Order: sequence, then C-alpha cells, then structure tokens
Amino acid sequence: MARVCTVCGKGPATGNHVSHANNRRKRRWFPNLQTVRVMVDGAPKRTRVCTRCIRSNKVVKAA
Repeated sequence: MARVCTVCGKGPATGNHVSHANNRRKRRWFPNLQTVRVMVDGAPKRTRVCTRCIRSNKVVKAA
C-alpha cells in the first residue's frame, strides 16, 4: 500500500541525512498517515488520511 494521503495526495519527501562530518545519505520523510473510517458515497470505508486533513475537517468521519 502506498504511503499517500487519499484526500490531498501528500506523499513522502526526500532529502539527506547529514552527519556532523557532513557525510550525506538519502532519507525519506513520511507523512503522518492515520487509518480512519470515512463516509464515502453514504457508506463507511477505511482510508489512510494525513493528520492535517483530519484536523482541517476535509474528512467526514463515520460514526
């Protein structure tokens, strides 16, 4: 399963680990995804949504 928010499409960002000796190696920052029960077409469905979408009420949670 992809590490992507189903609402906004936010995915991993890339960059470098940088040590004190300035050695660099690749790393990834993953979005904070939560599995949430969401109402989709009147039926509850489990989707992976980032916390920013949950906080900003872009998601209608299923009761």
